[in-house]
Amino acid sequence: MRRLSAWIGLSLSLTLIASVCGLVAAELSNEEKKDGFVSIFNGKDFAGWKGPVDNYDVSEGAISCKAGKGGTIFTEAEYSDFVVRLDFKVPSGGNNGLAIRYPGQGDTAYVGMCELQVLDDNYDKVKGKLDPRQVHGSAYGMVAAKRGFQKPNGEWNVQEVTVKGSTIKVVLNGTVILDCDLKDVKEFMANSPHPGKDREKGHFGFAGHGDAVVFRNVRIKDLAAKK
Repeated sequence: MRRLSAWIGLSLSLTLIASVCGLVAAELSNEEKKDGFVSIFNGKDFAGWKGPVDNYDVSEGAISCKAGKGGTIFTEAEYSDFVVRLDFKVPSGGNNGLAIRYPGQGDTAYVGMCELQVLDDNYDKVKGKLDPRQVHGSAYGMVAAKRGFQKPNGEWNVQEVTVKGSTIKVVLNGTVILDCDLKDVKEFMANSPHPGKDREKGHFGFAGHGDAVVFRNVRIKDLAAKK
């Protein structure tokens, strides 16, 4: 009995140490499992991901873009309608993006359905003026998100993105900051067309721009999956 108790205690200790060190991916809640969510990042490596993964790091169970590097990394799987949940934190002036229905090559902001901005809320104070359609949570160059709901630099934010048909909804730290229908967009930032905005399917990914933005606990629910 003593041996069994000691083994259980050691096992729990090792599990705790592994979790703290980022060696164990965060588990889905029972509610998320029942609801059809699956993890798309194992917290250890880039298994299941494609693109310029050498430009990114995996550390302590999280993905981060290497300083001065970038490009879009993306899931091997493609999705049409989905809900994605993740945590992220940004450094001062940090810039990244969520690739939505990305075709696997090119600039997701234009050839994908869109790039959802992941941007320091104080970016314009640090690096210069922004168009409202460039702030965090915006469908880049097309629809502006609400500002003021991001946590201070270096703290974890929680975000949920729902993509259904031509609509996108973004909830940041419990507040809806974007709820739009891209089919209604007629005016574009700098008059630059977005030929991919009507894409019906593609990959999900991260569009790095050289800043150490960090993501963890990435899980997705495929709304189009057969039950």
